[in-house]
Amino acid sequence: MTAAIRVICVSVLLLTGCASIGPTTVARDRFDYVTAISDSWKRQALLNLLKVRYADAPVFMDVTSVISAYSVGADVSVGGQVAQPGRGDAFVSAGAGAQYADKPTITYQPLSGDKFARSLMAPMPITGILSLIQAGYPADLVLRICVNSINGLENDFGGPGNPRAGSPKFYELMTALRQSQAAGGAGFRTRSTKDKQTVVMFLRASSNEAVPLTRRIRELLGLDPAGYEFTIVYGSFPEPDGEIAILSRSILQVMIDFAAQIDVPASDIAEGRVYRPQRTADQERMFPPLLMVRTGASPPDDAHAAVRYRNQWFWVDDRDQQSKVTLSFLMMAFSLTEGAPAQPAPLVTIPAR
Repeated sequence: MTAAIRVICVSVLLLTGCASIGPTTVARDRFDYVTAISDSWKRQALLNLLKVRYADAPVFMDVTSVISAYSVGADVSVGGQVAQPGRGDAFVSAGAGAQYADKPTITYQPLSGDKFARSLMAPMPITGILSLIQAGYPADLVLRICVNSINGLENDFGGPGNPRAGSPKFYELMTALRQSQAAGGAGFRTRSTKDKQTVVMFLRASSNEAVPLTRRIRELLGLDPAGYEFTIVYGSFPEPDGEIAILSRSILQVMIDFAAQIDVPASDIAEGRVYRPQRTADQERMFPPLLMVRTGASPPDDAHAAVRYRNQWFWVDDRDQQSKVTLSFLMMAFSLTEGAPAQPAPLVTIPAR
């Protein structure tokens, strides 16, 4: 009987200790799921860049929900039989059991249809691009990644089909805007009217350092030398009344440009499996690759992101700060097109020479 009592006591203690397991799982599961989703997001982005590099179709799979259900059960049983004195067949039996189950339900949804077109093929909204600059991202990084042209000044583009050598004036404009951003000479704000909101860029001589920078920005963009605020519109060329026309890229264009910079085995280039970018020394100097993806038989254990593709490993080095920032920026740029208002279609403009 003493042994049975002990079993019962242990079972009661187990039930008491497991009565509420929910709070104890929050600290563990919440961060474990965040880490897992974040790592898979990085690897998915890298894998799709590789697919674009090899002219495969990119496929995105969103994690739409994560539901983790737990169940704990226990049962205790005690039985016995007492016979008459002298028979010797009295006995006591006791038993205990416990069950634990973890049943996560994770829902995936492929990016397709209208959402695919909106997220990958629609141009990034101008307001979102400029908000990134206002949030503190370097102006030259944002413009280098997200913009095709500003007032007719062409950005560099390395993808097949329509490769373009960037204009030296675009490079100079990016540099001047970053320096002016640091000196407080250039900024952006939203101006509301009755029926719409417009974005304006203001140029001010906030310091002696900003004076020559703002002057050069006006010259490069063909703006009024005495103007301080200029309306920003979506398009290739501005109206002659002092607008700044920005032609933004789609996420797919950004991926094509980045993919062209990925290092691939020399044999794949020699056999024509991938596109061979043609870049001059001036392009490399003004528009160096922002994302370095390395390839080899196996990645390092501490790689920032690594995927296996076509029987080869590709990875981003954890010590490559620029590439890490660029990959994170690319993943965040996806959100710029989510729920953004449609851009007006640009008019076909043929500038007179």
